Amino acid sequence: MAERVPTEGGKGLGHNPFYKLDATGLPSSPGPAKGAVAHKAAPERNRGRVDITREKGGRGGKTVTVIDGFAGIGLPEKEQLAKRIRAACGCGGTVKDGRIEIQGDQREVAARILTEAGFRPVFAGG
Repeated sequence: MAERVPTEGGKGLGHNPFYKLDATGLPSSPGPAKGAVAHKAAPERNRGRVDITREKGGRGGKTVTVIDGFAGIGLPEKEQLAKRIRAACGCGGTVKDGRIEIQGDQREVAARILTEAGFRPVFAGG
């Protein structure tokens, strides 16, 4: 049987390769490295109203959550929002004609994610 190693503490680790280093003259907090990309600022808190509706017509009886009314954002950002909503809901969806369409009745989850992104979601229609 192998010998057990005690785990209740005991002596230190021994040699510390950093014991002679001195922080004198170093800046207190490092700034961004040269050529590094700065982190994005927090999203704006008032990016406008967006309408969240539930549609069934013309879809073979299937329910779809439609998010519409975006002002001032491009297709790539809409696709990113759609991806976040799809991941949170665990369902499919797409961006069509400037609108985000999510499968199923996912209005509450979509509203939460849009609020986090700085939009003001409004439930419209049925």
